[in-house]
Amino acid sequence: MLMNAPATFIQSYIDNLNDALNQLKPGAALTRIQAAWLGTCLTGILLMNSVCWAKFERASLGDCKVAALSWVFRKASIPWEWLLRVSVVLILKRYGITEGVLAFDESDRARSKSTKRIYKVYKQKHKGSGGYVNGQTIVLLLLVTSSITVPVGFFFYMPDPALKQWDKEDKRLKKSGIAKKDRPIKPERDSAYPDQNRDCIRLIKRV
Repeated sequence: MLMNAPATFIQSYIDNLNDALNQLKPGAALTRIQAAWLGTCLTGILLMNSVCWAKFERASLGDCKVAALSWVFRKASIPWEWLLRVSVVLILKRYGITEGVLAFDESDRARSKSTKRIYKVYKQKHKGSGGYVNGQTIVLLLLVTSSITVPVGFFFYMPDPALKQWDKEDKRLKKSGIAKKDRPIKPERDSAYPDQNRDCIRLIKRV
């Protein structure tokens, strides 16, 4: 079995994580099952270089089932935001980092062409093929220091479909020589699709 137990340094990290969670927010520590699940996932990522339940199951020779791994991820009351915060604190302490610069980086991640169920997925231009795929736009807030760069926050961005369609049509009409006064007025942004710059500012304040 390839994944019969977490790597030693991963287990040490999880133990430190739990201690820090208890210090910052009493009662937020992972349960035994949650800690074991996290150890399995981190070991799987290390071995597979991927986040994929099916690959984790194969690497464990069937001992870790897809359904069980997925269920803990979707249903367990894991304090995800606190996990990220505490992980960053542990890294800063480990490397003695006291200063750095915050920077944003945006990345488009292609997903299945037919999927509609993934969070904030939308039709994107695929740079490799020149065609279109369904994908996600992930905006990372990075702490850039003299020794390492570490992500300290993130959000998924999705453009407003109505604004996107208006922009496409406006460009087409403008190219056809239609005067601005005769073209459709720009619609108001839907609150379900916040402006990316505003989300960036909100993320900085939270971090």
